[in-house]
Amino acid sequence: MPDYLFDNVAPETAGRFSVLEECYDPVSTYQLALTGVTSGWRCLEVGGGGGSLGDWLGAQVGPDGEVTVTDLEPRWAASRSHPAQVRLLQHDIVRDPLPGRDYDLVHARLVLLHLPERLSVLRRLVSALRPGGWLVLEEFDCGWTPVLAAPDEETARVFEHVHATLLGLVEQAGGDPLWGRRVFGAMRQAGLTDLTATTYAEAWAGGGAGIALHRHNTDQIADALAAAGITDEELARFRALLTDPAFVVNSYPMVSVRGRRPAETQEAP
Repeated sequence: MPDYLFDNVAPETAGRFSVLEECYDPVSTYQLALTGVTSGWRCLEVGGGGGSLGDWLGAQVGPDGEVTVTDLEPRWAASRSHPAQVRLLQHDIVRDPLPGRDYDLVHARLVLLHLPERLSVLRRLVSALRPGGWLVLEEFDCGWTPVLAAPDEETARVFEHVHATLLGLVEQAGGDPLWGRRVFGAMRQAGLTDLTATTYAEAWAGGGAGIALHRHNTDQIADALAAAGITDEELARFRALLTDPAFVVNSYPMVSVRGRRPAETQEAP
């Protein structure tokens, strides 16, 4: 299996999680609330990262419910306090046995995009649901990140070149940068019903909170970018434009898809 490009052990992880929580948690909590999650529910949060969404779910299910938050590297989530009903678990969703069954709600954000085994993992997540339970997957579609404003054409070209090289590295590692646009169809193919999808995006200006995601990502894989042909000058110019308010790029569109396991669906093997 190719290596996960953005290893969660790296020091840049904390900054990446901070950006994702600030920019995308309001979207995710809104989507999760639409499932009706309430007191007593059993929830599974896959790839829980910094743990913010697991804590939000814990507040919704209350002391009579339970939330299991999994991650390959749970130390980031373990660095904050959690309600007693939130359990952290070091877990590989590809290789390890499922941590439970008959969940009312299973959620994963920006996880399957990076997994070559994403379709088999999707089937595993469906099998973890109770009949009538909800699966919510949220994934980026990295194929639509146009430059919205730039000081000049050359600045836009530098961003596009470095960013396209980064996405090529994601693909080489087994990821699918366009997975967001494929999630709805994959969930339908997996037998889920009552499917809905919403796409969220915003403008990211240089110096703002969201655009820092590009800085954390490129800092983490700078050596790989250099090996792929990005020069030191190009990377320096890329980093500089991320602090320039005159530069604005579209955020990664996040596609949020909700679906239910029908009552008559048989458990996957």
